[in-house]
Amino acid sequence: MGIIAWIVLGLIVGIIAKAIMPGRDGGGIILTAVLGIVGGFLGGFIGRTLFNVNLGGFFDLRTWLLAILGAVIVLGVFRLLRGNRSRS
Repeated sequence: MGIIAWIVLGLIVGIIAKAIMPGRDGGGIILTAVLGIVGGFLGGFIGRTLFNVNLGGFFDLRTWLLAILGAVIVLGVFRLLRGNRSRS
């Protein structure tokens, strides 16, 4: 995937991760995209390491599921480091 596709995927996945784990994080859309992109990379690593599955293309379901998994993990770690537990 190209860099634009990674940014779009990261933004969407970051929004989905924040919907799964609601709370106040701050940072806005840029932080959401960065967390999503990092989560996508982490999801790809998890997929290769644990499940022996590589990321597919932009429209591949496993790409999205692994990226969402990674983004949720990254968001959880980010909140632990910042001290923001799930406050609504």
